[in-house]
Amino acid sequence: MSSVFLTCALVGNFTTRQHNPNLPITPREIAEDALAAWRAGAAIVHVHVRDPGTELPSMDVAHYREVVERIRDVTDELVINLTTGTGGRYQPSDHDPAVPGPKTNLLPAEKRVEHIVELKPDIATLDLNTMVFGGEVVINAPHSIRQMARAIDEAGSIPEVELFDSGDIALMHDLIADGTLKPGPLCSIVMGVKYGFVPSLETLLYARSRLPEGAKWSGFGTGRAAYPMLAATAMAGGNVRIGMEDAAWMNKGELAPSNAAMVEKAKRVLGDLGYGLKTSQEVRADLGLRR
Repeated sequence: MSSVFLTCALVGNFTTRQHNPNLPITPREIAEDALAAWRAGAAIVHVHVRDPGTELPSMDVAHYREVVERIRDVTDELVINLTTGTGGRYQPSDHDPAVPGPKTNLLPAEKRVEHIVELKPDIATLDLNTMVFGGEVVINAPHSIRQMARAIDEAGSIPEVELFDSGDIALMHDLIADGTLKPGPLCSIVMGVKYGFVPSLETLLYARSRLPEGAKWSGFGTGRAAYPMLAATAMAGGNVRIGMEDAAWMNKGELAPSNAAMVEKAKRVLGDLGYGLKTSQEVRADLGLRR
């Protein structure tokens, strides 16, 4: 049986309790979901945090610290992946596009990695996308990406490069060429965000063909594409991701009761296709992560 590693993406920036009332919001809930997902078979958990009062995305280091400490109080095995994605959104005001609207959350590069520098997680995401995202735009300028990559490296964390479209892959090649990223990067093909990679087998195989030599990669789809692309990614030779950041539903008409339940379904789907799940210890060895 071939084996892949599974990342569980717990909450993200966009899924709300209006989409699914089972979404974890508080640091305690996120940590408990992370541990339950690990026990169900996830080797890695991908962590965003929310403000417990407003339920909106947060970059508060204290919330990240609480999640990490609650996980580490139970296990040192689970691989922790913290996002740096929040802080790149720009909404032009209707009256003047040079004036930021209320959904703008642009932050300096050093603020987007503050929690990485302090908490030193195993993995930190590094988004390369500049694109239309909903009614706004996401801006990740090369200068900011380089600053963030340097901080992630100095923290002893591995960057997971997030690829939303073909231009992101071209940028990744340039970042490897100039030494910002190391050869054979860890990267993730993101499919299903409107105006980015379309979730399809053709897209997946094209994106895979453009990855640098030695890349360790995952792929995933959002919404209704989550489970079909999980299966396709495994069959294409990649690692996989599932969770309530990416999808609110387990099946048509059935809301996901938890992140762990989504992992359990993924394990069944992959098992039926002849794939096992790598443990956190195996992933640490594969990626050269400290214990």
